[in-house]
Amino acid sequence: MSRIKRALITGSTSGIGLAIAHQLAVAGTDVVLHGLESQEDGDKLAIAFHNQHGVEAIYVQADISHPDNIDAMMSQIKAQVGPITILVNNAGIQHTAPVEDFPPHKWDQILAVNLSAAFHTTRLTIPAMQAQGWGRIINISSVHGLVASVHKAAYCAAKHGLIGMTKVTALELAAKGITANCICPGWTDTPLLVEQFKAYAQDNNTSYEEAKQGLIKAKAPYPDFVSPADIGQLVLFLCSDAAKAITGTSMPIDGGWTAH
Repeated sequence: MSRIKRALITGSTSGIGLAIAHQLAVAGTDVVLHGLESQEDGDKLAIAFHNQHGVEAIYVQADISHPDNIDAMMSQIKAQVGPITILVNNAGIQHTAPVEDFPPHKWDQILAVNLSAAFHTTRLTIPAMQAQGWGRIINISSVHGLVASVHKAAYCAAKHGLIGMTKVTALELAAKGITANCICPGWTDTPLLVEQFKAYAQDNNTSYEEAKQGLIKAKAPYPDFVSPADIGQLVLFLCSDAAKAITGTSMPIDGGWTAH
């Protein structure tokens, strides 16, 4: 049976997810883009992918903080284009506050989007991967899945949990031609970090650009952001035959942050 390569990348209308989708499409993989943007705007992005890369591309809109929405999204994808054999759980949200001040609804929302959504998409894609005897599950965790930072209780809990879930998935599927791995980026210049940069600039009476450099240097020896395109290249490698024995790992791409 010929191998189908069709990828779902959650949170792929900007930032890391968009870069991953482009790298997969360049390699000839059909893509399912996902986000909260309007269907009209998402469809325009999918058409642009098709025109630029010559692959099949569609857009699905869904608030994946709700399991029912994920069920509906996965059913829509299956009916519209067929099974997913590369799953990239990238969607994520962030909020920072001390534990005693952390809003409970924000805790619930962050765990829902950053952790539970990945469980639901994974459980719903595994059967098609098993039927084909091949699949790739790549979860975009974070350096905060490996180490902690203050004021990020929910984010760290979700990203640590995502690594644990990935290891279990890898163990269960290792003999079935399916791998499951985490990628753990460090500082990446994406919309998720904008508010943190602004807060650092205000707290330190500095410019926005100086705040970026200040935050980088506070954690990592590498003096620049991690490129979203480089994260996409790592995803592409994990989808290759060269990575068929790599499973259950948590790969930092963090500028040396976790080398401390």
